[in-house]
Amino acid sequence: MTRIGIILGSTRPKRNGEQVANWVYDMASQRDDAEFELVDLRDYPLPHLDEPLPRQYQKEHTKKWADKIASFDGFVFVTPEYNHSTSGVLKNAIDFLYTEWNNKAVGFVSYGGVGGTRAVEHLRLVVGELQMADVRQQVALSLRHEFEDFSILKPGEYSVQALHTLLDQVVAWSQALAPLRTAAA
Repeated sequence: MTRIGIILGSTRPKRNGEQVANWVYDMASQRDDAEFELVDLRDYPLPHLDEPLPRQYQKEHTKKWADKIASFDGFVFVTPEYNHSTSGVLKNAIDFLYTEWNNKAVGFVSYGGVGGTRAVEHLRLVVGELQMADVRQQVALSLRHEFEDFSILKPGEYSVQALHTLLDQVVAWSQALAPLRTAAA
């Protein structure tokens, strides 16, 4: 069964991302074409990149993170937009690894003042370098229009449909990339 990790890319206190990630997970869990798991970066407290050599993991926190990421065939990144980019904690978590991300699909669910679209623009560049296939569909949740009082998620019908399409694409691409992951192993 195809396994998709939904990565909650914020550790900020009172983060909106927890509601967003739970919404994505709840919608995804209704599907039968893949297994979905919510991965909260709070459960993987990675210091600022502290491995002396790339791809030669020495630290236990890196090995634990690498094992978790290696267990998935694809991902949905749930990202806030901070200062026209993604969160530092998500970028750091991505940068800790390389081969564990290769040949896997990724989709983006973002939130922020303009839906988090600028954060996703940056992430698309990053995942390309990691040999990931980013799907076209994006869910961009506006704090003004899809959060009551900027804090309670109330996704509109368009966002619900966009999420279904995003999940379709992530699952399909994850399955299509399986031969590449097998050959690399």
